[in-house]
Amino acid sequence: MAASTEVKIYPKPKKVCKAVAREIRKMTEGSPRPRFDIALSGGNTPKKLFKILAKKHKDTMPWEHIHFWWGDERCVSPISDESNFKMTNDFLFSHVPVPSKNIHRIKGENPPGEEAKRYAAEMDKNLNHRDDVPVFDLIILGLGDDGHTASIFPDQLEIFEENRNCVATKHPITGQNRITLTGRVLNNASRVFFLVTGENKSMRVSEIMNNDEAAKLLPAYYIEPKNGSLIWFIDEPASSKIT
Repeated sequence: MAASTEVKIYPKPKKVCKAVAREIRKMTEGSPRPRFDIALSGGNTPKKLFKILAKKHKDTMPWEHIHFWWGDERCVSPISDESNFKMTNDFLFSHVPVPSKNIHRIKGENPPGEEAKRYAAEMDKNLNHRDDVPVFDLIILGLGDDGHTASIFPDQLEIFEENRNCVATKHPITGQNRITLTGRVLNNASRVFFLVTGENKSMRVSEIMNNDEAAKLLPAYYIEPKNGSLIWFIDEPASSKIT
């Protein structure tokens, strides 16, 4: 874990998500640019975040200036319950006045390799660049029980050396096709927030925070924005094994 990493610990998941929602509101309100590009994550903790944004910040966020992207997506229909887009649409977009043109979804119904190329081209066309790599104002990431993040799994660490900005991957156990941003994009963001809750994540969190040798096998260990900031928002159960 980089020395510049910040760690914020809260009693429970709802407190974590409230804190992240406040940070997003402050960043989007105070952004000097006319648009703010954010890449979202799937999972239960982001679902709680989206509910809070929709309920508490519906009238205070500059939705017309925020553009939404995804760090990864399952190769499923956008109406599938496994779709990260569908979850976000159900719990956030359908409740707030975000323009449809501001929603840049990964089209999981398309052939994976073709969609990875299409999404990379869409990022290239719309985002600012740093060192010829697209720049997100904020990327939200989760942490899997196995240490994966986005859809980069422990047997796929080469994706952090990948020259492309978006690639197709497979879940190592289920074989499900996924599409993910690569390490070069994840680590080129201006800010990265990890949202991690639950005791089942505590061992992976501990390994990463303590720079254990085991952490070097975990994709999440390699998230280090080279020109930005990294903040871990975690609850007390997830932090319980940090020494």
